[in-house]
Amino acid sequence: MIKRMLWVLSFSVLTACGSHHYRVDGDHMTLILRKPKAKTVVFFCSLDGFVAHPATHLSGRWEVRLPAGNAFSYFYWVDDKLFTPDCPAKETDDFGSENCIYDPQR
Repeated sequence: MIKRMLWVLSFSVLTACGSHHYRVDGDHMTLILRKPKAKTVVFFCSLDGFVAHPATHLSGRWEVRLPAGNAFSYFYWVDDKLFTPDCPAKETDDFGSENCIYDPQR
């Protein structure tokens, strides 16, 4: 019972941070997007010239694994629509849309 209560508490704290977060594990990072009703999520980032990367669907969340350590800009394509999550730093791209910026030095 105590383990379950701790799991629920930690899950609540994690999701209270918003629908988008990441975790770094050594040389890799995982970006996590909570979009439980989404049918498809595709991730694009500047690390490879904005090549489409289908996200992996896991119980209401979508994940993308990338190398850690480099700054990059990114956005998602959710159910055929551009989606830029809430993020601490953004930039306007050449097409007038906003991209999130990940910077490991911040």
